[in-house]
Amino acid sequence: MSKFLILGAGFQGRACAFDMLRSPGVEEVELCDASTAGLASAKAFLAKAAKSTARLKLLKLDAGNPAAVARAAAGFDAMVSCVPYFYNLPLAKAALTARVHFVDLGGSTQIVRQELALHSQAVKAGVCIRPDNGLGPGMISTFAVHAMSLLDSTDEVLIYDGGLPQKPVAPLNYMLTFSEHGLINEYAGTAVALKDGKVVTRPALSELETVRIAPFGVLEAGHAAGGLSTLAETYAGKVKTMYNKFLRYPGHIPAMEAMRALGYFDETPLEVRKGMKLSPRELSVKLFRRHFHRPGDEDIVVIRIVARGVKDGARAEVVCGMVDRYDRRTGMTAMMRTTAFPASIVAQLAAAGKLAPGAFPVEIGVPPALFIAEARKRGFRPTWKLRRL
Repeated sequence: MSKFLILGAGFQGRACAFDMLRSPGVEEVELCDASTAGLASAKAFLAKAAKSTARLKLLKLDAGNPAAVARAAAGFDAMVSCVPYFYNLPLAKAALTARVHFVDLGGSTQIVRQELALHSQAVKAGVCIRPDNGLGPGMISTFAVHAMSLLDSTDEVLIYDGGLPQKPVAPLNYMLTFSEHGLINEYAGTAVALKDGKVVTRPALSELETVRIAPFGVLEAGHAAGGLSTLAETYAGKVKTMYNKFLRYPGHIPAMEAMRALGYFDETPLEVRKGMKLSPRELSVKLFRRHFHRPGDEDIVVIRIVARGVKDGARAEVVCGMVDRYDRRTGMTAMMRTTAFPASIVAQLAAAGKLAPGAFPVEIGVPPALFIAEARKRGFRPTWKLRRL
């Protein structure tokens, strides 16, 4: 029986707690947040969604205080970060201090690299550090690795994923299903990709293309900053072409490109009046919350991965597909499920001793077979179809 500490009682934190509470191998889940109101809201959600909350405890705790987090984590088996990405490095170090496994949702490849640099310390402490275990990077990375394993050699990997409203509302056709900070980071940052086997960078939102996915019709796809994270570096020189693009309804990506061009995602404060400064991104965070936060609306998550290469001496491709939908029984969004459940799965695998100690990227440190088996137990239905070209 294992005990887990979850930091952050928002969408992903409460979904992670939900998944753990229904796992028979979990003895205790302590859900932490700096907001008393946030904890109360999460408790009410879980009381309605979960069959039992007898193993749930709540703790007011500031994730921005790593020393306090290390003290709180003592005695637990694993800690999961469901707070914004910029907390993750000090939290990983706090986990080392407490000698507990650490899993997070990613959000910044630069921070992930710093977490991976803790490898020798993690091995010495006998703990796992596994960043990037959300939807993308995370689930899509593991699915892509499995798709490549079905070929004898791979030269092209195209990854598409996105969270969308089931009933889009014009003109922006989007709903907020995770942190607005994380969303803006995907739109404002720089994406990595592989071209001719080498790592290249591309502006987020760029190289717009259309993808037809039944039954949703034509969707737009643009580069997602941070979506591949370390996957491109791991497969540089082995795969010629690789990228990750997020999927959106037509019209959304050009609108976000316009906001980016106008500077709405910049972090440098501007003087908006004499003696008053405000960063455009700070304003955009508020605007995203106001316009895209639509509680009660139902969402979908779509994944499409195409891996091409050689199988048995002939050209072939593997197409991976998955669609997940809003769960009306629990009131849980598809984005909550596909982002938080992967973190819960990996944390539980670590606590069960099924992952090697050390700090590893998801594509190396999470065995696809174990992960996919656990994903299927949670109602996910990914498919992989191999065909000759």
